[in-house]
Amino acid sequence: MDTILGPLYTAVSWIIVQFHSLYSLVFNEDSGWAWGLSIVSLVVLIRICLIPLFVKQIKATRNMQVLQPKMKAIQERYKNDKQRQSEEMMKLYRESGTNPLSSCLPILAQSPFFIALYQVLNKIAGDHAVGVMDQELVDSARSAHIFGAPIASKFLDSASKVESLNATLVDVRVVTVIMIVMMSASQFYTQRQLMTKNVDLTVKTPFMQQQKMLMYVFPIMFAVFGINFPVGVLVYWLTTNVWTMGQQMFVIHRNPTPGSVAFKQRQERLLAKGKLKEDPAEVEAKKAAEAARASRQQPKRQSKAKRQHSGSGQAAKSTEASEASGKPSLEKQDKPQETKPKPAGGSERSKAGQRKGSQRPKHPSKK
Repeated sequence: MDTILGPLYTAVSWIIVQFHSLYSLVFNEDSGWAWGLSIVSLVVLIRICLIPLFVKQIKATRNMQVLQPKMKAIQERYKNDKQRQSEEMMKLYRESGTNPLSSCLPILAQSPFFIALYQVLNKIAGDHAVGVMDQELVDSARSAHIFGAPIASKFLDSASKVESLNATLVDVRVVTVIMIVMMSASQFYTQRQLMTKNVDLTVKTPFMQQQKMLMYVFPIMFAVFGINFPVGVLVYWLTTNVWTMGQQMFVIHRNPTPGSVAFKQRQERLLAKGKLKEDPAEVEAKKAAEAARASRQQPKRQSKAKRQHSGSGQAAKSTEASEASGKPSLEKQDKPQETKPKPAGGSERSKAGQRKGSQRPKHPSKK
């Protein structure tokens, strides 16, 4: 590996030495400030060079979010034909101009520098010259301490090895644990910020579940692998996490994903400043909805006693109104009228009259 990555060792060591020469004008050349800030400056330089790849990563991530429903439909349609499924996926990527690997470009491009720095610090811990760093510079770097921990020491180093670097095992482990916790926390916050603010919550896709899973997986990975990293590498990785967090906050604030919480907040800010005008149709729709909401009155809930009291009051009012108009009230109309008994004689006369009325008059020709 040293033969393959030899040129990269030279490049990384040369950049560190140049920054070290610059910071040695302010700090002691053997101090942890001079060497620690050199590593931080290496990270900043690399991340500035990776900004174009970061822009591609943002575009690719958004395109993947948009394509998730179509990808899910293809998977359901060709779930029994994996070859056809892969062909349709590649066709979808070509038509939309999306490259799934674009979201991983910053990490892939940064990995060689990370491996090179790891090997350079290992060489320094082993008291071996590396790249452009001669023995004098290696001795200076070995004596540099960051909060009491040598930049080439690890959490799992033995007490004798740590003593050879002029430090104590307690200082090394306390510093490494604090830095590992800070790395994991910064990674968790960065991923959580992406999930809660910069994702279109109206579309439920497998991509969201994947991002949610990574929000917990990455911090655990940093905690597990961090105990094997030298302090200088922890400085490198903590710096790149902080850079990523700040860079993402800037992007979410200025150019959020449409449909996300951050996008709605940005629209509200622009409206408040008068830099964004709403669609007239949307304004009219909002006004109509507010007017309908204001005119619609919900009935108030009353107790049983109040309902009975109001019912009796309405009945009394209706009675008074009917008396004033000369019409009988509902109670009077519903009351059956009493019938007086008829005399018995009257009934007999009526029967006799009915019998007479029932007899037909004789025809004149029959007299």
